Amino acid sequence: MATTDRHAITLALAHALSAAERGLAVIPLSRSKLPALRSPHHEDPHPAPLCHGECGRLGHGVYDASTDPRRIRELFAAAPWATGYGIACGLPPHHLIGIDLDTKSGTDASAALREIALRHLFTIPGTVVVITPSGGRHIWLAGPPDTVIPNSAGRLAPGIDIRGAGGYLVGPGSRTEHGVYSTVPGTAHLPPAPCPPALLRLLMPSRRAHRHAPPHTAPSAVDHPTVDPPPHQRGHGLVQFVLAAHEGQRNTRLFWAACRAYENGMGEALSPHLTDAAVRVGLTEREARSTIASAARLTGHA
Repeated sequence: MATTDRHAITLALAHALSAAERGLAVIPLSRSKLPALRSPHHEDPHPAPLCHGECGRLGHGVYDASTDPRRIRELFAAAPWATGYGIACGLPPHHLIGIDLDTKSGTDASAALREIALRHLFTIPGTVVVITPSGGRHIWLAGPPDTVIPNSAGRLAPGIDIRGAGGYLVGPGSRTEHGVYSTVPGTAHLPPAPCPPALLRLLMPSRRAHRHAPPHTAPSAVDHPTVDPPPHQRGHGLVQFVLAAHEGQRNTRLFWAACRAYENGMGEALSPHLTDAAVRVGLTEREARSTIASAARLTGHA
């Protein structure tokens, strides 16, 4: 084993133990950012799909997460190739929520979050912020103990993923195939700050609040269509979202709107209206149809 690998493995365990001292439950990760331990059920002739560790063996991903130093050492001893660690979200005492601002999708996720904050009148408090090897950001927030925040990808806005209950964040100090995760200077010592109530409402799975929004209000990146028929009226907000796109965000906005349309069961009915909106803001019809087709495939409607 190379000296650099041994060093990365030693550091990963040290960082994981340090995180556990702060009340953060951890698991070992491989360089691919996946849990380092393979499921003990992968060769079972009749696997137990709902086993979350009740079998007593290691290898149940985030369900192995622990703050117990002896348990953590056991996990890392079983995965001596682990060069990183994951921090489980949604667990006490912090009930961690991760706001993952991506840079790889060609969107400005940080700007999108600022726009959402302005529209919904909240600010992100001082908290732990982790820099990813690709230049993205993970913002750590603490959730209330009686609220389960689900994982989601792009639902809040394009390029913003949410890590909630059952998910995990790559911990600072982890080394992956693409580089090392590190904290923004001045934030490492901070506790996860409480999630602003307005943001928390946007992250909760219920869409009840959105269903009573005026059907012809110009939407922000977090608006959802109403549930009243007919489909072209139900998706009016999504069409307007595409029509408001500037150069450089047309394709991204169209893709996001099409995904939401298919998720809400009106993708086929709304596709012509989304295509027309995309053409009006500068995309070719072929580009628009291709983007909508990609959204259909991603959401399982192709």
